[in-house]
Amino acid sequence: MNDMHYYEVAPNQIIRLDSEFFTYSSDIILAIGQIVLIEVGKKQIVGVILRQTTKPKYHTKPIISIIEQNPLPHQLVQLSSWMSKYYVTPLATVLQTILPRGLQKKRRPQTNQPQITKRDRTNIVFNPEQNTVINTLYQHDSGTFLLQGITGSGKTELYIDLAKKTINSGQSVIILVPEIALTPQLISEFNNHFNDLLLTHSKMSESARHHVWLESLNSTTPRVVIGPRSALFTPLKNIGAIIIDEAHEPSFKQDQSPKYSALRVATMLGRFHDAKVIFGSATPSVIDRYLAEQSNRPILQLTKLARTGSIPPSVELIDMTKRVNFNGHRFLSTKLIEQITNTLSIGKQTLIFHNRRGSTSTTLCVDCGWTAQCPRCFLPLTLHTDKHIMLCHICGYKSDVPTSCPTCGSADIIHKGIGTKLIEAELRKLFPSANIARFDADNNTDEAVNARYGELYDGSIDIAIGTQIIAKGLDLPHLRTVGIIQADAGLAMPDFSTNERTFQLLAQVVGRVGRNEHQTQVVVQSYQPTHPSITHGLKQDYESFYNQTLIERQRGLFPPFRHLLKLTCIYKSEAAAIKNSQALAKELRTKINPAVQILGPTPAFYERQHDTYRWQLVLKSPKREYLIDTIKLVPTTHWQFDLDPTSLL
Repeated sequence: MNDMHYYEVAPNQIIRLDSEFFTYSSDIILAIGQIVLIEVGKKQIVGVILRQTTKPKYHTKPIISIIEQNPLPHQLVQLSSWMSKYYVTPLATVLQTILPRGLQKKRRPQTNQPQITKRDRTNIVFNPEQNTVINTLYQHDSGTFLLQGITGSGKTELYIDLAKKTINSGQSVIILVPEIALTPQLISEFNNHFNDLLLTHSKMSESARHHVWLESLNSTTPRVVIGPRSALFTPLKNIGAIIIDEAHEPSFKQDQSPKYSALRVATMLGRFHDAKVIFGSATPSVIDRYLAEQSNRPILQLTKLARTGSIPPSVELIDMTKRVNFNGHRFLSTKLIEQITNTLSIGKQTLIFHNRRGSTSTTLCVDCGWTAQCPRCFLPLTLHTDKHIMLCHICGYKSDVPTSCPTCGSADIIHKGIGTKLIEAELRKLFPSANIARFDADNNTDEAVNARYGELYDGSIDIAIGTQIIAKGLDLPHLRTVGIIQADAGLAMPDFSTNERTFQLLAQVVGRVGRNEHQTQVVVQSYQPTHPSITHGLKQDYESFYNQTLIERQRGLFPPFRHLLKLTCIYKSEAAAIKNSQALAKELRTKINPAVQILGPTPAFYERQHDTYRWQLVLKSPKREYLIDTIKLVPTTHWQFDLDPTSLL
């Protein structure tokens, strides 16, 4: 009779909160990371083998069958255990994130992935600055590096070079991009250099994603995978490089459990594979830049444009508090209308950008640009028209709605916001014969950037209007004018990261032009033309912005100087949400480390969602471990937590 072998198997469904794995027997030897079918109670579910163990004292069930012959790479099994601990999430939930859906479905063989046209590209020639970065990178075998390069400095060429060298050394490469930056442009750039790219994104069918996953699991040669944050979990055996482009993007943080940051997870996966990890960005997050300075690794910098002879754009800042600038329209300045008219007359393209997150109403003075802010959190106050009060959504500070400006005494106080649909309607009236297209989260698939990329690229769209979807990585040859409707819109959001988001978006939008030898214009309208996020953003002056923001974060005790935990209490009635959040706050104050500061409870920024009321507590701690201990005291029903939130909204 065959000897029996015993394995600890983690199911991909939560069975009991206190048990992450169960012991099963098998009459054949199995590998760590093997995906198997097991029986739990009367149910058959998918599990992953974590480790071999000795025969237990109790009776064990046999493993029913093996789902995939090739096991998951052991680094991915290690990573799931790490994520479960670091993000205080059941291992089953992590496995649901890491494994593709429909593992047991029989798939029809799939024809290859869509072919992308290859444009003939000569070999890449690097400038001295790019060469310095490459040489520095190759002096290190592994580790995480920040690549800070201005827009248009040739970061993509460096990614391609690193990917080629990694593939030639027999190792695979993962390239992460924000979902909205998965443009045909980026993919065709890589397709010019690599034959069998593996692509994965959320618009693909379950079956197509499963095929990509299987192809990587069973691949015997090194591969290049491109995709959004979930591409990190592609089961490649030997990874030599992980590249995260536009690494400052908030979409690299998942907002459902496990609420992981792709940057932190990539760093760990890189460690398990002894790989190089690159965070590339023109405007890295303040936290990542600070961590890079604290580490003993060089920060790789590109400060020059890759194309010689590029002419920087001329930038004009229009003060929205001065009505003389708006003779022809209430929110499109005379200068902007004139600029669009000129651009249309020479048959070129205009991009109108609007930061929609800021279209919640702002309370400001039309005469001097003063905005209502919380004296404790230094964050904008939100107007609650039903109760007629101004409220801070972080600490709960309340004030009356001002009738006159405390700075200049003017009675001209307004609460306002503008949306992209309104901008589109107004531009159609002013330019009836222009081909106008709007790109935002409300688009149907056939109107989205990817579907209409060809028209954007060849210039047949005269005026493109959009939110941050069009601020990213697009290189449009016919673009001559960029208009920003209200540059300070995002500053109205009551959150510690809004100044940073505003700065990043403006620097990125300005970076859409000035990439070649043509004259280009940027017209920026703002109620707060002297705000540092705006002045530094338009100059693309990262260093000044970074140094100033670090001082503010230290003063307000925000990351990178504190770790944050956001606890959200969700009930059908407001009274229950208030009562339970107050009760937990009271309990935590007696039980947790006194170094942890508890703010709130206050209404969440989006207080009413799906017929429920949401109240929140924000905890700030000098050590992350204190917050992990705190989570153990939070009830599992009616509460959600977010460790290391990128925003407190």
